[in-house]
Amino acid sequence: MALILSIDTSTKVCSVALHQDGKILACSELYTEKSHSGMLTTLCENIVNHSGFSLNQLDAIAVAKGPGSYTGLRIGVSTAKGFCFALDKPLISVNTLEAMIMQISDFFPENYLFCPMIDARRMEVYCSIWDKKHHNILETEAKIIDEYSFLDLLNTQPIVFFGDGAEKCREAISHKNAIFLDNTVHPSAKTIGILATKSFEESLFENVVSFEPFYLKDFVGTQPKKV
Repeated sequence: MALILSIDTSTKVCSVALHQDGKILACSELYTEKSHSGMLTTLCENIVNHSGFSLNQLDAIAVAKGPGSYTGLRIGVSTAKGFCFALDKPLISVNTLEAMIMQISDFFPENYLFCPMIDARRMEVYCSIWDKKHHNILETEAKIIDEYSFLDLLNTQPIVFFGDGAEKCREAISHKNAIFLDNTVHPSAKTIGILATKSFEESLFENVVSFEPFYLKDFVGTQPKKV
């Protein structure tokens, strides 16, 4: 019976969950900016203890590998690796975007495609396209959105666009087969844990020492002002 602690800090949401054999036992999420570094470890320890387990009873630690916020991913992966080293447990990584489609795919017909979008900057988003059976149609990329984006696919079937990067793309993607959700779907450890359970069963583990987040593009910091 796999007991897996999952972490997702890809965006401003700090999310942790505990799954046993793919079934969720507990989840805690903070929607407060910059809560990751101060609260993540405490959230992890609390949901494990409140579920009646100890950290030593965990079978694996799972983390959303990205894409997403550079700082958020660093904090999430560093925390996950810290638990793995301290507890001598394997590390599982999950694509943030793939996990997002699990939150909505059951509400749509089989022929629909899903395009989760995480806000990057201006008209750029981190995105990919998947079908309902989790077949990857378009690889994860940092994409600048315009009226021609995804046109070939939109001409053949409906695509659901969602995530915190989708709203700013609504006017650019005006095709009749483009569907935008009214509510924002944030990445969540609740679905990270489901995919992590499948990886655990197949022994798909990361090298704890060398694993790095999936940043997708180089970090660009703020230039210091000249005085």
